[in-house]
Amino acid sequence: MAETKEKKAGADKAAGKSGKGKGGAGKAQKDGVQVQAEHAGAGLPVPPARLKLQYQTQIRERLMSQFGFKNVHQAPTVSKIVVNCGVGEATKNAKVLDTIVSELAIITGQRPVRRKARKSISNFGLREGQEIGASVTLRGARMWEFLDRLITVAIPRVRDFRGLPTRGFDGRGNYTLGVKEQMIFPEINYDMVDKVHGMDITFVTTTNRDDVAIALLRHLGMPFRGDDRAAANKQTASG
Repeated sequence: MAETKEKKAGADKAAGKSGKGKGGAGKAQKDGVQVQAEHAGAGLPVPPARLKLQYQTQIRERLMSQFGFKNVHQAPTVSKIVVNCGVGEATKNAKVLDTIVSELAIITGQRPVRRKARKSISNFGLREGQEIGASVTLRGARMWEFLDRLITVAIPRVRDFRGLPTRGFDGRGNYTLGVKEQMIFPEINYDMVDKVHGMDITFVTTTNRDDVAIALLRHLGMPFRGDDRAAANKQTASG
């Protein structure tokens, strides 16, 4: 009987050390308290974003050869992405803005900034200083991760998608895209959505030319309208 208890205690102790006991995988015991064990990548440097690495190794060289840039710093890149959402109903119901702020935080991984009205407009029942929207400015690794998810996951989920229009360029190398539904992002749970709303996504580049900016976004994977048709015509002509 004593030997059975000793074996059971030894088995429980071994299970606690291996992290596969009652506490579940990835947990260990310290002073009788279960603690989360460190993952395999603890202490290692964070790898760069996948799309950023692709830009540095492939896309930048293609843009330099396409436009004849001699210096690496002349090659265009995306400097920041601004996600903006205006809420007209916030003047009557402030809780609507709270919901949109939480959804933008889930989508972008960054806390949004609440935007206030700059002046009063009596026809719309708007007062100066009233919160009417939210926006997020993404830079660095979060910007590249968001751009990668937008291109590869979110945009293909748009219903009846036929390509992005190119009229969103402002003449200075910046592009603005209008999204009608926040549910194209997989981070949003359908069951938790109270109301469907859209948002404006602005891509700010380091160039002031629209032709260079559209080439940059195309190389990054933005599916502009007519690209497939132009590629098919080119393939037919070469054949």
